[in-house]
Amino acid sequence: MSTQTDSSDRQPAVWLALLIAILPVVAASLVGSAVTVPQIPGWYAGLAKPPFNPPNWLFAPVWTTLFALMGLAAFRVLRRPSDTIGRSRALLAYHVQLALNFAWSCVFFGLNSPAGGLVVIALLIAAILWTIRRFAALPDRFAAWLLAPYLAWVSFAAVLNLSIWWLNR
Repeated sequence: MSTQTDSSDRQPAVWLALLIAILPVVAASLVGSAVTVPQIPGWYAGLAKPPFNPPNWLFAPVWTTLFALMGLAAFRVLRRPSDTIGRSRALLAYHVQLALNFAWSCVFFGLNSPAGGLVVIALLIAAILWTIRRFAALPDRFAAWLLAPYLAWVSFAAVLNLSIWWLNR
């Protein structure tokens, strides 16, 4: 009796993990964009912004890249055995930060609230740090490092959010 597994037996697990990793990221991206995009030509265009505010065209490629890295990081964690110590907590942290990412778009753009956005983005940074820590503890330092550009961008976005709030209070 052979204990080898045919590679085709493993393929569904790979595709399932890929779907589970990608679908929440795509959903957060699409719904976040649906809340954000209508506000850009009106409300957002009318705000005073700091001189380091990036051009609007830059946000889509940056976020596309960041969401792809997030999905890859989640995929790596999902591919670990389900009984891996810390895996469930790592995935919980990941989904909390993803929900806060979406919430920021709803608060900042949907509610036109830079002050509320500051509260959400502070929680988001804490959740990203928690996720990075949980991914590294699995141990999957590569998955953790995949989130470093995301943390950097969200930290920059927090400074931008603070500046916009300050200039428009």
